[in-house]
Amino acid sequence: MPAPVEITVEIDRAAHGGFGVGRHEGRVVFVRHSLPGERVRALVTDGADDARYWRADAVEVLSASPDRVTAPCRYARPGQCGGCDWQHASLPAQRRLKAGVVQEQLSRLAGIEWDVVVEPVPRHDDDQDDDGLGWRTRVTYAVDDEDRAGLRRHRSHEVIPIEECLIAHPGVRSMGVEGRRWPGVESVESVTSSSGERLVVVEPGQLDVEVPDLPEDVSVLVGQDRGRPRVLHGQSAVTELAGGRRWRVTGGGFWQVHPGAATTLTEAVLEALAPQPGERALDLYSGVGLFAAAIADRVGRGGRVTAIEGDRSAVADARHNLSDMPQVRIVSGPVAKILARDDDARADVVVLDPPRAGAKLAVVSAIARRRPRAIAYVACDPAALARDLAALSTHGYELAGLRAFDLFPMTHHVECVALVRPRA
Repeated sequence: MPAPVEITVEIDRAAHGGFGVGRHEGRVVFVRHSLPGERVRALVTDGADDARYWRADAVEVLSASPDRVTAPCRYARPGQCGGCDWQHASLPAQRRLKAGVVQEQLSRLAGIEWDVVVEPVPRHDDDQDDDGLGWRTRVTYAVDDEDRAGLRRHRSHEVIPIEECLIAHPGVRSMGVEGRRWPGVESVESVTSSSGERLVVVEPGQLDVEVPDLPEDVSVLVGQDRGRPRVLHGQSAVTELAGGRRWRVTGGGFWQVHPGAATTLTEAVLEALAPQPGERALDLYSGVGLFAAAIADRVGRGGRVTAIEGDRSAVADARHNLSDMPQVRIVSGPVAKILARDDDARADVVVLDPPRAGAKLAVVSAIARRRPRAIAYVACDPAALARDLAALSTHGYELAGLRAFDLFPMTHHVECVALVRPRA
């Protein structure tokens, strides 16, 4: 499209990815910053004249939805930060939109009709009101050509410098990353833990990196081409608290970003699987061992939990975190390859928390061959979940329960815990 084009669109529904969906002269248009039921004037941002669909930003609301609110963040606007998708919708509306998206993905990709309710999640770390802000305990900032920290524009590499990210946890904002200059730096990840520790991981963009002065209690790590990041100041890890245990998480290693997520998801997984003493369990994509520990408590010393994780740093953390649990075996390597190598291993219950792309066919088939009585699938992407549920269906398994949690308010992301059982 050679020049910017403005169109008027009636928004019919919400789509996966944080868009409203409408049609213009028969062509589907995905419109950010819009809501179902609205009529908007939209600026087309992506799409040739002969394209099947266009992408656009709503630049004027001609007829507003009753669910529309004023976005609290001044960067949650067309052409600005792409991190938040639904700040212009009330929190109850956001959850209804996410529930509809999960339902649509299950129906379209897996042929499953399921009523979905997206549950709010308490923060657990303070008494702050549920306003959808201040929850993100891990934020990665990009650095622009003028050494300013910011966040990227939607579907762009362009960095939008910001003074304050409103969904960032107060512990993240207290480090002052956004107000400092970062010469030679490509990105800065800011981490605040449930124990109150703070850490930044600096990824160099060139050989000469200048790390600005930060509060004395903030640990600073600098990424390296090989191996773990180099500790410039403080400690290499933070301590998280969940399930009555302390968890070492090294550097920018994976830990759920919402303060209430670890407890909420662990409870949901245990409720789904109901592990029994003496059973054998698999924990796939096991990270630092959160689910493995909870299941190990239930199966006891007479049971067995095999945890498989591909990230070597997470494996080292898991071995440290679960050193008091002899019934847990931690295996390092790609999940699909490990499952293929140990194809005779039996499993009564399985939990998996794969990356956004999902587990995919090889892992799904390997799980099914073990004939577990229950599978708890923790999913951060409803499309990947639906595709893997469809694959499990070909092996005689069916969806038996599903809970969805609003672990990412103001964004389009939603976390699901699906219970899968052998078809009766």
